[in-house]
Order: sequence, then structure tokens, then C-alpha cells
Amino acid sequence: MAEGIWLKSSFSEAAGNACVEIAATDNAIALRESDAPAEVIMTGRGALRGLILGVKAGAAVGDAAG
Repeated sequence: MAEGIWLKSSFSEAAGNACVEIAATDNAIALRESDAPAEVIMTGRGALRGLILGVKAGAAVGDAAG
């Protein structure tokens, strides 16, 4: 992945090693845990948006509505 600007979740601990970080590239969104920065998951913008909306709506994994 080309280096981007990694942003930490606003729910992160002040120490900074127990959080999710996100970076945008031209074609995708990269996600990683701050304590394992070499392990990066790439996803599309639409898929991440769907996940966030589902979590906010209270959808659980395996829900028929999600």
C-alpha cells in the first residue's frame, strides 16, 4: 500500500496502542490495529460505509436485515 495518512479512532486510548487506524488511498480504504501496523486490511469505500451504518443501526453479524 502506498503510504497514506493514518488516522486513529476518536475512541482510542490516550496511550494509542489499542485502537483502529484508517487511511484512504485513491481506490480503497486501509484499516489496521495500532499494535500490529504491518497487518493491513483493504476494503472499498462502499463496503466500509455499509459496515459503519450497520453497526450504528445495531445490526449483528448474521442478521438477515444487514
